[in-house]
Amino acid sequence: MILSIRNQLPGTVTTVTRGEAMATVKIRLDGGQDLTAAITLDAVEDLGLTPGSSVRALVKSTEVSLATAPVRGLSIRNQLPGTVTAVATGAAMATVKIAVEGGEFTSAITADSATDLALAVGTPVVALIKSTEVSLARE
Repeated sequence: MILSIRNQLPGTVTTVTRGEAMATVKIRLDGGQDLTAAITLDAVEDLGLTPGSSVRALVKSTEVSLATAPVRGLSIRNQLPGTVTAVATGAAMATVKIAVEGGEFTSAITADSATDLALAVGTPVVALIKSTEVSLARE
């Protein structure tokens, strides 16, 4: 299956915490970072997720926010440090590629945000991703 989602990072499930209708699934990405996905219990069952399961974390580029430093006092669970490798800015939007350990993320943000953050190749950034915006696929 070919997907339009640019951000596809491989990893291994470390924990599945079940709730009433949803579960949090913690993944150790192949680059060593931890990522949390909040998915339905049905999805956990359909994918057969247990600790040790190989998965691919999928995140749309429009769901990756950027900061120029780690952010404290924030409910966003996933904060992955990286370095900007490319910036393509248009009239309204910018596409920013970020190298993280073990892979690469793409973020689609407003051109104004890219300018305000002074993003350029080599800029250290933190990719911020809500756990509810992380989808999982089995290998």
